[in-house]
Amino acid sequence: MGKSRMEAFSDGVIAIIVTIMVLEMKAPEGTSWEIMKPLVPKFLSYGLSFLGVAIYWVNHHHLVHTISRVTPGILWANINLLFWLSLVPVATAWMGENHFEKTTVTAYAVLCLLCAVAYNILQKAIVSGNKKNQIVNDVVRPMGYKEIGSIMLYSLSIPVAHFINPVISGFMFLTVSLLWLIPDKKIEKALND
Repeated sequence: MGKSRMEAFSDGVIAIIVTIMVLEMKAPEGTSWEIMKPLVPKFLSYGLSFLGVAIYWVNHHHLVHTISRVTPGILWANINLLFWLSLVPVATAWMGENHFEKTTVTAYAVLCLLCAVAYNILQKAIVSGNKKNQIVNDVVRPMGYKEIGSIMLYSLSIPVAHFINPVISGFMFLTVSLLWLIPDKKIEKALND
């Protein structure tokens, strides 16, 4: 089976996720700058989530370009990732509406962890389903430093948000985003050779 349908479906779902997030943003009533103050947490949670979803899309795009065939396991692993990503608008809205209250940030951290685990499962499914593909064997690493670092930071951000300070968890989310901001150079190099 080819990968084009999986890519198209994934792109569509991710586009809808981003659209839902922005539709949650309501224009303020009034024209003063003071009216914008209560909206700052919503803008921050939207920006954080938009960045996260965009990073998943970019890295997913690079990852899918390595594969030569799609197996049922890859399809289900991809659906699993999309399921967790589809919950991001709900967690984003809840966190922003409640001004980063610790329970909402903790829930967001759990969702981030589940998305990271799902991405790792997708990578493992791709490796397993493309054993004869040299590019996949050479460059796709389901437990590389980015994956391990992301899972560790997201796991730590859960108790940090709940017991210490939700703002520190926010910086942990940003740290993970910075890890993944630039897709794996080995994938790009292998695809260009």
